[in-house]
Amino acid sequence: MRIIRGSLKGMRFKKMKTFSSRPTTDFAKEGLFNILENTHSVEGLVVLDLFAGLGSISFEFISRGAKKLISVDLNHQSCRYIKTNSQAYNLEGMHRIIQMDALKFIAKDIGTFDCIFADPPYDFQNYDELLMLIEEKILLNKGGIFIVEHGRQTTFENKKGFQKVRQFGHVYFSFFTFDTNEA
Repeated sequence: MRIIRGSLKGMRFKKMKTFSSRPTTDFAKEGLFNILENTHSVEGLVVLDLFAGLGSISFEFISRGAKKLISVDLNHQSCRYIKTNSQAYNLEGMHRIIQMDALKFIAKDIGTFDCIFADPPYDFQNYDELLMLIEEKILLNKGGIFIVEHGRQTTFENKKGFQKVRQFGHVYFSFFTFDTNEA
């Protein structure tokens, strides 16, 4: 796993032998950030990374200029791994790591974000609850974007706020906006 672009470009992480996470491929990550950077400036964003896994997406956001980032994952090993890497690159001031169930975390009063990224397990069954919480808790700032990484078997075309889906190999990204200020 490595950082593709930005201030941490080339940063490599040791692979965890005892953890079965599937980090987002470089090909998919590059595609995702190309889409983002063509529609939003990543520089200065406040980002929430749900189901953060090994932190690949979190560190890519930081490398590309995100101002503040919160990584949330339930797995203790994942959080320890992300924290170790965050400390190694002196990112603690801008990067918080929370070990907690992602849905329970966003159900709390946690503030608002410019971008929320979620990469739940491919067998995740609670997408409706995830979407509902993000919209009803008004977690996105005006113009903010919610992105879900998922597999081919999951579709969101008929869901409120859905904008588009993009495929990179076996990885799919669905994009949502929930502008609460619309009449």
